Amino acid sequence: MYKNTEILYKRILLKLSGEFLQGANKFGIDAKKILSIVNEIKFLVNCGIEIGIVVGGGNLFRGSELKKIGISSVISDNIGMLSTIMNGLAIRDIMNKNNINACLMSAVPINGICMHYDWKKAMDYLSKKKVVIFVAGIGNTNFTTDTAACLRGIEMHVDIVLKGTKVNGVYSCDPEINLDAKMYKKLTYQEVLDRKLQVMDLVSIILAKDNNLPIRVFNINKPGILYRIITGEKEGTLII
Repeated sequence: MYKNTEILYKRILLKLSGEFLQGANKFGIDAKKILSIVNEIKFLVNCGIEIGIVVGGGNLFRGSELKKIGISSVISDNIGMLSTIMNGLAIRDIMNKNNINACLMSAVPINGICMHYDWKKAMDYLSKKKVVIFVAGIGNTNFTTDTAACLRGIEMHVDIVLKGTKVNGVYSCDPEINLDAKMYKKLTYQEVLDRKLQVMDLVSIILAKDNNLPIRVFNINKPGILYRIITGEKEGTLII
């Protein structure tokens, strides 16, 4: 099934967007999408890879849309954080049902539903090959889940942040609008900042740059892509 066996990355942070979890639906969670990524994650776990996951929430609520109807930005962001918790609960449940040892850690404490984020416990769980799902962003408004992915990646000492998207990598402009858009195989953090490429928000890229945290942006809808990435195949765009 796979060509390579040498593993480059022993500990990874996977960023899953709400858009991916939505799948073909206009709203909500596509169970088939979650199951597809859970199966890939299970394969990595069985290979001994330590995995953290940061989940978005745009499939349930989008702050920009809520703001349009007059809801304050603080409340909109709080609703967004809660939606990531709902997504995380669904992912954890499907993982547990597929014999993956997983836990859910929230930056916002919700007793009886999920654990409150604890750096030491999270590090311990990862070292024991337990998948840790991080939700509620960083627990503060005005910060995206991309920022949470880079921050948790730094805190967990991961080898790389993997950001799954619906396109093959980072482009010079939107490839769905401009057919002449150029895809980059490799970029520096500074190039992303200077060219104002819409990969992650400014804070995310600066965090990664200051901590030498590699980021790979790739098409998460390609079957088997996670294993290909951790074994060195040049999928998507590498930012270093």
